Amino acid sequence: MVPWLRHARADDRPRFELGVASGHPRPDGIVLWTRLTGDALPPRVEVAWELAHDEAFTRIAARGIEWAEADWAHSVHAEPGGLESGRWYWYRFRALGQQSMTGRTRTAPAPDAAATLAAAVASCQRWDHGHYAAWRHLAQQPLDLVLFVGDYIYEYASRPGVVRRHEGGLLRTLADYRERYAQYKRDPALQAAHAAAPWLMVADDHEVENDYAGTAETTPIGAEMRTLRAAAYQAWWEHLPFPKSLRPQGAAMRMHGHCDWGRLARIHLLDGRQHRDVQACPPLLRSSGSNTVMRADCPALEEPSRTLLGAGQERWLAEGWSLDRPWNLVAQQTLMARHTSHRDGRFWTDGWDGYPAARRRLLSTVAERRVPGVVVLGGDVHAHYAADLKVEWDDPRAPVVASEFCGTSISSNGRPQRSIDAAMALNPHLHYGRSDQRGYVALTVGEKSLQARLMAVADVEDPASMVNEAARFVVDAARPGPQRA
Repeated sequence: MVPWLRHARADDRPRFELGVASGHPRPDGIVLWTRLTGDALPPRVEVAWELAHDEAFTRIAARGIEWAEADWAHSVHAEPGGLESGRWYWYRFRALGQQSMTGRTRTAPAPDAAATLAAAVASCQRWDHGHYAAWRHLAQQPLDLVLFVGDYIYEYASRPGVVRRHEGGLLRTLADYRERYAQYKRDPALQAAHAAAPWLMVADDHEVENDYAGTAETTPIGAEMRTLRAAAYQAWWEHLPFPKSLRPQGAAMRMHGHCDWGRLARIHLLDGRQHRDVQACPPLLRSSGSNTVMRADCPALEEPSRTLLGAGQERWLAEGWSLDRPWNLVAQQTLMARHTSHRDGRFWTDGWDGYPAARRRLLSTVAERRVPGVVVLGGDVHAHYAADLKVEWDDPRAPVVASEFCGTSISSNGRPQRSIDAAMALNPHLHYGRSDQRGYVALTVGEKSLQARLMAVADVEDPASMVNEAARFVVDAARPGPQRA
């Protein structure tokens, strides 16, 4: 048994200012995270951690020591193992005479266990666009899991007149990214959401640079891509509860993976940035970056070899569908359903509409293999959507092969609602579309049905704002496609 560290005097500088977090739940283990803060930290600091069966820490399940090192921003990624499956635990850290806040976490159910799942899907928490009332509300819900699907930070400098300002300018160095993460993680509502339940995470573009594409050598505004990615991936790993095995190697980091939730569901985490082809028909004088194009004016859009996930990840996903569980939940970055803004086909090239052949391959595999309960979960577009997913979009009689819930942003601004209203008439597979709502998606998953509640913040500029249910849908495990509840 490892005792708590003793120090000659307690340090009155806050050492756990960024809170605690947990993630990557397994049936027998979990990742516990914190990061030491404050001036004059030694290059290496011993950090003690405890995991308990009860909030009072009278029954200790595991404890240990980790080293927080300056080279990795004094972050801590403890990985207790040998835990009981499908149960809740409490955890905390101690270093330099101080104790962290207490977090609550849980392990995944045993592989052969019956289970239910209460989860939330969230994304896009731009600091200078609003407060985190959505996180405050989410932290108070009885959730098993949070699925974060991209844009944890934003790399921009703030313009005048914003709700609250980003510290510093456009992110370009490891120090820049670290400071931006620290600013976001000081928010008490975000800390509460991290401390309430374990998280599974995928990244999108703003963790690095808007619209970056994996095969591009430079960003859309000219920065050297590998240098920027190495700094951004390191800061992302340093500030979130990833296992040590996923520590980035320069400009590369494994971001895709599976999480099985007993006999109920397999959760597929996809990486839609690191391995993608550059966007088709980029803006004038740019080698990559998003554009909005007419299909007839951009023949490259339909090239069959183009990929959003990369050939290797496409194969991994095709081989990894669970055929013996009722649900396959796909946590990825953006809207998968086709979304044209013109009757002759006008598409945004950064999302799945920019890679239609890759989307067809994915959904064709789902249809051909009769993969059960595929529900795609996304973010990025700052709007709530509920949609049918089909292989043949232009045939109104084509079967629905999967369901989709794309959640709106925690705080990032959305497009004018009138543009969404116009698009809904052109896209009959979209059952709901609201860009004037900030919030998240609450999921309740059972063996026979999945319920999705689209939650909306009343006033994103008010940190204490009410959060209400804007719409509710149900998916039957035996019948793909969301139905109004």
